[in-house]
This record gives sequence, structure tokens and C-alpha cells, in this order.
Amino acid sequence: MKRIDLVVCLVGIILVTPLSSLDQQTPEQPGVSIDLNYRALCPGEVIRVTIQENQILSRVRIEFSGKIYDLRSPVAPAQWMAFIGMDLDLQPGIYIMNFTFLYQGGKTEKKKEAVRVEPKDFPVKYLWVDEKFVTPPSEAIERIQVESELLSSLYQKYSHEWYGDGKFVVPCIGEIAPNFGQRRFFNQKPRSPHSGVDISAPTGTPVYASNSGKVILATDLYFSGRAVIIDHGLGVISMYCHFSKIDVERGQFVNKGDKIGEVGATGRVTGPHLHWGIKILNSRVDPISLVYLDL
Repeated sequence: MKRIDLVVCLVGIILVTPLSSLDQQTPEQPGVSIDLNYRALCPGEVIRVTIQENQILSRVRIEFSGKIYDLRSPVAPAQWMAFIGMDLDLQPGIYIMNFTFLYQGGKTEKKKEAVRVEPKDFPVKYLWVDEKFVTPPSEAIERIQVESELLSSLYQKYSHEWYGDGKFVVPCIGEIAPNFGQRRFFNQKPRSPHSGVDISAPTGTPVYASNSGKVILATDLYFSGRAVIIDHGLGVISMYCHFSKIDVERGQFVNKGDKIGEVGATGRVTGPHLHWGIKILNSRVDPISLVYLDL
């Protein structure tokens, strides 16, 4: 069917047929079909876009919420894929997903899909930590600034190849807190929303790569403690923080399920746990939303 009913934030995968095209000038161009797969249409969720072609595409460009997803090769014969991140601060409303398809031979096709983003409320939590992680000492300011700029550049990285191997998996055994997007107050002072989920586990608990990819950072950070960041391709970046021990190096390729470190309590923490986050072109998304997607 060519219509999508109202979607609310309920857990579970929703497979949908393509949304009604808003490009009424090219209704007779059947070169591609578009499928959207997602858990919910809310801030902090992920949309997996799958494009099936019956002609030979050479490139696909997707624009959504001010960001561009540039696809240069299919992930399987006649199938292209993209991951669209709806940042946790994305405002509710109707957004247009613009597609540009470039075929071999020079033909160009454009399509539009309407996406209705529903509102979502996030929890609030008050935490108490060492004051140096709330109001850092002057000697730490330069380090924090350098690390912030480095992380910002990594989170916007877009590799055109997909390195992942099937579905994402939870990287560690433990209790998963429902705290993605949590509005946090450290020592009564407001700070940035929580951009991942916390998994409580004893120090030394093994942590595994949630999917295959390239390690682009493995170091000690002021706020995140010992941390590992993995590039899975197509703009999908995963991060693992507060390790007691790191078992990988920058530049190393890891397979899904490879051990990358051990749970610890380094950085800004209240106890041992794993902080696990996902960003897609710097859009902060709930990593559990990716676990629910059938890849």
C-alpha cells in the first residue's frame, strides 16, 4: 500500500512499503523501489533505507534533515543501503527525504519521501561525581578542547563502504539502563543529554565489537575514560567508554564479536559500567534501535 499510518514510539521492528512519492512530475519512472525499515519514527531512532534497482545505478544521494548521505556502490547486487539518523534533539514534524539517483549513461531520477517524526519524552536524572568532571580545573581545559574537536571530526566521518556483518549485537553482558537521551544534572548542574546507553557490569567484564568495522580511536579521554571508537561504514560510528583495559589499536579491523576491552570505571562515572553509543553523521541515536533492525 502507498500510505503509512501514524507511528508511535513502540518497541519492535516495523517494515514498511515505500512512502507515497511527492514527486508528481516523474510517476512513470520505475527505475528504483525504496523500502524504509525502523523501530519507531521518533528522535534518537534509525531509519534503514534499502533501494532495489532494476537498472544500473552508479551513485545515490540522500538528503535528510540537513545532512547528505552519499552512496557510491551497492552493498549487494542491485541493492543499495543507507542508515539515516534522527538526532535525539530532532523536533517533531514532517520531514522530506530527497533522493537523487544517477544511472550509468547519465540519466538522473529524483524522488521524495515524507517522514513524520513523532515527539518523544526523555527521562531526567541527577548524578553526583567528582567536581573536576563538572567544573574541570584550568590545566585540563586545553586537553578537553582538543579531545572535543577530535571526537567531533570522527563522528562526522563517512566511509562509503559498509563493513558491518549482519545485525548489530549488544556488546557486553549486563543490565542495560533505559537512559538514552536522559537529561542529566551533575552535582545539580545541567549538562548535555546522555547520547548512549549504560550497561552495568563488574570491572573486567569483556566488551565485544557490536559489529565489524575499523578502529578509529583507542585511547584515554578526560570524560569518557579509556575508550574505543569503531567505524562500521556508511556513517555509522560506535563508541565504547570507561574501559579498565583496551585490547585493540587504532587502524585495526575487528570482526563482530571480537573482544575490544573490559568494563571499568575510568573517566566521569559513578561506578563500573560500559557506555555504548552510536552516531550517524554525528546524529545521536539509540544503539538499541540498531539492534532491532534486520540487516
